[in-house]
Amino acid sequence: MSSDLQTQAKRHLWMHFTRMGSYASSEVPVIVRGDGCYVYDEHGKRYLDGLSALYCVNVGHGRAELAEAAARQAKELAFYTNWSYAHPRSIELATRIAQLAPGELNRVFFTSGGSEAVESAWKLAKAYHHLRGEPTRTKLIARHLAYHGSSMGALSATGLTPLRAPFEPLTPGGVHVPNTNSYRWHEDRDPLWAADAIEEAISFEGPETVAAVILEPVQNGGGCFVPQEGYFQRVREICDRHGVLLISDDVICSWGRLGHWFGTARYGCQPDLITTAKGITSSYAQLGAVIASDHIAEPFMHGKAMFRHGFTFGGHPVACAVALANIDVIERERLRERVLAYEEPFREMLEGLRDLPIVGDVRGAGYFQAIELVKDKDTKESFDDEESEELLRGFLSGELYRRGLICRTDDRGDPIVQLSPPLIAGEEQFEEIEAVLRPVLAEASERVERWSSLSRA
Repeated sequence: MSSDLQTQAKRHLWMHFTRMGSYASSEVPVIVRGDGCYVYDEHGKRYLDGLSALYCVNVGHGRAELAEAAARQAKELAFYTNWSYAHPRSIELATRIAQLAPGELNRVFFTSGGSEAVESAWKLAKAYHHLRGEPTRTKLIARHLAYHGSSMGALSATGLTPLRAPFEPLTPGGVHVPNTNSYRWHEDRDPLWAADAIEEAISFEGPETVAAVILEPVQNGGGCFVPQEGYFQRVREICDRHGVLLISDDVICSWGRLGHWFGTARYGCQPDLITTAKGITSSYAQLGAVIASDHIAEPFMHGKAMFRHGFTFGGHPVACAVALANIDVIERERLRERVLAYEEPFREMLEGLRDLPIVGDVRGAGYFQAIELVKDKDTKESFDDEESEELLRGFLSGELYRRGLICRTDDRGDPIVQLSPPLIAGEEQFEEIEAVLRPVLAEASERVERWSSLSRA
């Protein structure tokens, strides 16, 4: 069976964001089942899923109640569209989300996933301004290194040049400003400098051309950049001053990941729109959504007005049933409260790794944390492209996996190790993570020292 799976995978499966040539002489990692915080490969080896698959299996693997909810719904009504029709599960889920969302975010537009949610939010912002007599408001301001999706509109918001360059020209209108990575700032820099840079961009582009600003509560790309105190309040003031909408991209940061239903609530910000996906079903089914404030939806609720946009599977009955069951689990097991209770020991474990020469910074919030790797702690010197390639892909990624830990090693920005375990994880799992991370990062430090010795020689 294993041999057949490997042969078929290498011949027919085209994996996402994957160097397919990497598997010419090595096995494709084939994950066959999951249980709680762990997954198992085709050989029966167990791995701690320190990334929740892709920041999304929030309630953990193997939840029978979610599978049973999907089966019940498939028997009752496997599919009906939300194009001019409704069905009970989409109505119930939209109502449940509106009850959980902050402020007057009461209208829910379903999609199939995160990129679609970002596409929909940008289009909705444009359509909203157009209905209000401001058709030139089309631009979207995002941050450097931010990832907002890979479809053409979402890619325009994404601030990662290597992902954008092969597909240019992109959808016009994406504008990028500095992110909140204060580890790389001068010590005397104003802590709200990055927020003020958004106003500078709006003024430069012309307020009459800017539709919205889109920000993650904690930025994924670059490695869990957290906002400075008062950052989101300043951005809210700036957007209000210039008539620009504020979109909170909560695709990763919602459904308990930061200890709140929505990440934006952790930072006391009231956006006009929220995008969400991933943890809404703990990814047991494909679902995303745009949650809109009443004042955004209002112009579309009269006469012949219409938001001329949609996706076949947005608000799929089976996915909505799974989402409702998933929210029940988060509430019943108090997983949001668990994250807030356990984020301190999780962070303390990671902070304890700062004694290693390669660990430059530790940052993040809730169950969404990152370690930035450096060549020199004192100077914060990072790695060049060749060194980063050798460090991350030549050693760290494979060695961590070999030792039974799934996490993310990435250099979209400076090299990082990123961790985002299921919300059911606790101190036992934190100890397992440290038991793998510490020796592997120690060996990585020794390799870096050897490189430095060779370069000096």
